[in-house]
Amino acid sequence: MASTLTLFVTSVGTGLLAGGASCAAVQGGLLAGAVTRRSPAAAPAPVPALAGTRRSSGGSVKDRSPAPATEAPEEPKPLVPVGAFLAGKLASHTLLGALLGVFGDALQPSPRARAVMLIAAGLLMVLFALDLFGVKAVARLMPRPPASFGRLLRRSAKTESVVTPTLIGLATVLVPCGVTLSVELIAITSGSPLTGAAVMAGFVLGTAPLFAVLGYLFRRTSRALSGRLAIVTGVVVLAVAAWTVVSGVQAGGWATFNLSGSPAAAAGDPQDASQSAAGGGKKPMTSGPVRMDASGTQIVTLTVTDFYVPTKFTAQAGVPTTLVLHGKDSGGCARAFTIPELGVQEIVKRDGDTKIDLGTRKPGTLRFSCAMGMQTGTIDFKKA
Repeated sequence: MASTLTLFVTSVGTGLLAGGASCAAVQGGLLAGAVTRRSPAAAPAPVPALAGTRRSSGGSVKDRSPAPATEAPEEPKPLVPVGAFLAGKLASHTLLGALLGVFGDALQPSPRARAVMLIAAGLLMVLFALDLFGVKAVARLMPRPPASFGRLLRRSAKTESVVTPTLIGLATVLVPCGVTLSVELIAITSGSPLTGAAVMAGFVLGTAPLFAVLGYLFRRTSRALSGRLAIVTGVVVLAVAAWTVVSGVQAGGWATFNLSGSPAAAAGDPQDASQSAAGGGKKPMTSGPVRMDASGTQIVTLTVTDFYVPTKFTAQAGVPTTLVLHGKDSGGCARAFTIPELGVQEIVKRDGDTKIDLGTRKPGTLRFSCAMGMQTGTIDFKKA
């Protein structure tokens, strides 16, 4: 549940920072069409002086008492179609997120497969940012809806029924922007219908505050201002893309950058561990992050809160090793623990221990991370 909440908040931030403007560039015209509709009943009433006149058979005009002018019905408030549009958009994207989560759950991708999808999502964002910067070579690579589909939706936006903007909002799931496609990949990596739905719903809610405003600006402002907005949007999308790619690299265990800023102090002394195991005059180590138990098994204890503590261990190579994940009011992404190299995926207990048999490790570095690559750490196995 905590992991779902974390991804929901993250997707809200993505929608707020990058999704609103980028999706408005693709779908803003449809929203603006729904907002600026005018009812035929709201057309100017006949001029009062002419409303009460009649022409005689001789062609002369005889005055009669002016007929009372009919008051034009109040024009529908623009927030009504905007709300209907966004409600439809929220419904369709939430359903899509749940379906993508079901797909991810059935597929059960390995940690590195998830990492590849994250990196793909980030690279897709990079392409979209370059498209916003006006790089022509990228434009042909970007997914676009058929022109006929766009024209059909724009014509539909001119009708009067509040149902119409709702249907158009539902249909936006078929006209995704680049950031939306990236978030859809993240929904797949969640492997859960609930989390997938939360990811997509959070993204749409994040875009909502800016979507109506930016859609209106793209519709009404000058081309020059629209261009500047596109450049600003591109910079934001590029920053989110960089973060996503780095997270994917960490989630795959290929590198560690410690983006979370969690404590990075190393723990353990392989010399002490080896002496304890060999009976070298010291009592067996029975406490600390790296210790030897009475049976000669090396125990590496990782404390999991909202972070991993510590994030660097030094352990002895060549002895049986067990990793203990000690949940201590654990939450957020840290609970979804993975060791990409071994294909290990575990949900850490909120309060309690989860044990993972690492076998007898050769000298080298074993990387671990949360499923999204946001929390990371290493175990360095060295010869005694």
